[in-house]
Amino acid sequence: MDKAGTRIHARIAAQVRRLRAARRLSLAALATASGVSRSMISLVERGEASPTAVVLERLATGLGVPLAALFDAPRERGRLATPLARRAGQLSWRDPGSGYLRRNVSPPNWPSPIRIVEVRFPPGARVAYENAARPPAVHQQVWVLAGHIEITCGAERHRLRPGDCLAMQLDRPIVFANRTRAPARYVVVVAGASAGEVA
Repeated sequence: MDKAGTRIHARIAAQVRRLRAARRLSLAALATASGVSRSMISLVERGEASPTAVVLERLATGLGVPLAALFDAPRERGRLATPLARRAGQLSWRDPGSGYLRRNVSPPNWPSPIRIVEVRFPPGARVAYENAARPPAVHQQVWVLAGHIEITCGAERHRLRPGDCLAMQLDRPIVFANRTRAPARYVVVVAGASAGEVA
């Protein structure tokens, strides 16, 4: 794993530990809430696993936060969050399952219900999220910048081209697929509870 990969895995580990502790959840309780095994959660929290996007989404659901919140940098005591996120500080993460590359664009830990993520989705890639309703509701919009993607929300299937934007609520299974031979690039805007908010 390269240096950037090590940094992002350490960041995910710290966030999962912090959020679980803030909610006073045991490993067993988070395993029950997320459907992720205790052993996998333990590996993630120690930075010893390369979890897929699907596993991270399950953990985020169990913790009651958007997936993007797991990529935020740990808060440093005495240091205020900044409203500006420089491009150089926006870490990217590649899903080991599908190969898609995501970059959190929004300023980390900023107290806002909005998160912006850029995704580069390779040809033939497919990711199936087992979303479930969570309080408060989390809304998402996907805006395609290049290429074509197919998004299935529950029983509804949408084929998106450049310029198209799809709005959805994260309360049912959602599948992203690129059935073409060209990569796709899109922006995801998530609105819901603040990533730092503790229920």
